[in-house]
Amino acid sequence: MIILKATLFNFLRRPATRAFLYWVERVGLVGPPPLLSPSSAPDLRIVIGGRNREKGAAMVGQLGKNSEFTEVNIENVDSLAAALKDVDLVVHAAGPFQQAGKCTVLEAAIETKTAYVDVCDDTSYALRAKSFKDKALAANIPAITTGGIYPGVSNVMAAELVRAANTESKGKPERLRFYYYTAGSGGAGPTILATSFLLLGEEVVAFNKGEKIKLKPYSGMLNIDFGKGIGKRDVYLLNLPEVRSAHDVLGIPTVSARFGTAPFFWNWGMSAMTNLLSPEFLKDRTKVQQLVQLFDPLVRAVDGIAGERVSMRVDLECTDGRNTLGLFSHRKLSVSVGNATAAFALAVLEGSTQPGVWFPEEPEGIAIEARELLLNRATEGTINFIMNKPPWMVETDPKELGLGIFFFATIHLKGITIQDSGGGDYRFI
Repeated sequence: MIILKATLFNFLRRPATRAFLYWVERVGLVGPPPLLSPSSAPDLRIVIGGRNREKGAAMVGQLGKNSEFTEVNIENVDSLAAALKDVDLVVHAAGPFQQAGKCTVLEAAIETKTAYVDVCDDTSYALRAKSFKDKALAANIPAITTGGIYPGVSNVMAAELVRAANTESKGKPERLRFYYYTAGSGGAGPTILATSFLLLGEEVVAFNKGEKIKLKPYSGMLNIDFGKGIGKRDVYLLNLPEVRSAHDVLGIPTVSARFGTAPFFWNWGMSAMTNLLSPEFLKDRTKVQQLVQLFDPLVRAVDGIAGERVSMRVDLECTDGRNTLGLFSHRKLSVSVGNATAAFALAVLEGSTQPGVWFPEEPEGIAIEARELLLNRATEGTINFIMNKPPWMVETDPKELGLGIFFFATIHLKGITIQDSGGGDYRFI
């Protein structure tokens, strides 16, 4: 866990007022966000906090001047409240969020009247954070939950696709699909490994024509084309919070989310774990941590070969046949997550978020007029970023019909039920 306390002079919420930022994170997941680095914001002062002085000192070495280390315990509200004194914004990036019983950082933020952003990727935690909406309103503080890359930037991409469709299409948005890919652990090591294992213990919640359905985790594989730099990858159903929030906030009847990794045998291993280990085992943070310690050396070795490329594709279908997508690809997950989270932090500091606790796609969370700037910041350094284009524009295997004419083959499975060899029914949603 690390905490960054920063003095920002370039991005101020109130004229002639210093804004202070605390960044709560586990070392090695996000890293120093380039958008908040001393080179990008020379007046930035960073204080790294946590219980591990050695790792904190290493981070200080990476950040250079205007940074230092201090201690804080995010499990202790009193410790957090003391750390957040006179702070304008706290960013909570200390995962995993799965099976976390309390929202201690958010509670401390409300107690100290500090604005808040988290990078939560767990449905239960996100809904628990949302339950603090009235308290945040009473404290007059803005708060965003699920404000990372996915969920986070992907939510904003979905909201913009829906907004464009409502303006340009004669039909209504009816089907929204989130597809994610990360090579290896994305360079994040134990934290993302623990998150992945814990998610395997959760039934997948999706929506099909307005009906809430539950599916087996890491099932329903699809081969999705992520375009240049990534190519076609297998992705599998996971229980992610943007499915629920997009259904409720954007009003889309059919919503699902899928994730895949590489090399291919990691996907096989994840699928096997759902069959070999009980949900109770996979929901136990202590037991999962033991698994993480067992697999971590192998994962790190493979990461050196697989790299840490990341891609997310958001597809929207309308009732009139209009199909559009948003695509985001980056060479390094660690850098892109930092950029995405910093973009949300800056948006809050600039006053783009209203008091309360919001999802990114809610206009009270990120104002509609602020979305373009947020996406510009979050997509810095991407190898591919496309918004509101037809699916054929990202296909990597076009078929030539002759005379220089190319046909981009796209197959859409809709409303189809198949049965696997294990006897389980999977609806492609």
